[in-house]
Amino acid sequence: MKPSRKLTQAIFSLFALALMSVAAMAADPGAPYPATSEVSDQKAGSVLFYNIYTSAPSGGASQNARIALTNTSSTSSAFVHLFFVAENCTVADSFICLTPNQTASFLASDVDPGIKGYIVAIATDFNGCPTQFNFLIGDEYVKFSSGHAANLGAEAFAKISTGSNGGTAGTTPCNLDASDLPVAFDNVNYNRAPRVLAVSNIMSNLDGNSTMIIVNRVGGWLSTGASTTGTLFGLLYDDAESAYSFSITGGCQIMGILSNSYPRILGSFTGVIGQGRSGWMKLYNNSSDIGILGASINFNANATSQPGAFNGGRNMHKLTLSASNTYTIPVFPPTC
Repeated sequence: MKPSRKLTQAIFSLFALALMSVAAMAADPGAPYPATSEVSDQKAGSVLFYNIYTSAPSGGASQNARIALTNTSSTSSAFVHLFFVAENCTVADSFICLTPNQTASFLASDVDPGIKGYIVAIATDFNGCPTQFNFLIGDEYVKFSSGHAANLGAEAFAKISTGSNGGTAGTTPCNLDASDLPVAFDNVNYNRAPRVLAVSNIMSNLDGNSTMIIVNRVGGWLSTGASTTGTLFGLLYDDAESAYSFSITGGCQIMGILSNSYPRILGSFTGVIGQGRSGWMKLYNNSSDIGILGASINFNANATSQPGAFNGGRNMHKLTLSASNTYTIPVFPPTC
């Protein structure tokens, strides 16, 4: 007789507990990274956020992203639900399953060609329910036809459980009859999301630099459509501490190259950050407590010929946090 789903889940839970005991005996040296540490691209988690993916409609030679995902557990397999959120907020999804210590990678041009947006990777159990599996790490290489390119770490959110040190995989009870379930970044279920982001250093366009900024909204329905950023308020500072305010508006993702026409500020961008100078900026929604994540990428065509010219990028710094953001994900068993 075929066992019921609840009986199967109970058997799976007992099996998971046995694996947890083995994992405890074979743990890596050093203190475990605490689950309560906030979102970062330097830790493992149960949810990974890739700030950008893109590929050229005609192929990936000039514009593409290589996405990598790794299961650092030496005892447990990972079921990972991938959500590809386009800049217009439409969502496509798939599963990837990783055995213990396995890594995998793919090109955006192979799975979602001609689309630009961000990716959310959520650890689930074998029923597709969100689960604690704080063993996922990842990164991406991204390149644009404009010349902008960078290696960006995946931002990791840990799933928090009372009394856990953040390194134990465990199944979270959920309603098996539910068609969708919340993934709440509320400092109770998962780590909080950033509310205020900062770009720590912006170099002058007059020195051949071109800085791209990318900002994504955290939250929404990953079955019908993610939430939008709305209008973000920003402050651009020069290196003499003077501030210039601006606003930018977009969908689920905002992307632009800083110039005298973007964003709109009094005077001009090159007037604020002149030749041989630098500045920085911070961004947030001034009217709503929403979570955002982002990255900045600089391109300078003179990088191979001038000692002070550099290319590269990094995820934006997090200055403050928000505990009011949730993704609602569809629930169904992994297809791998």
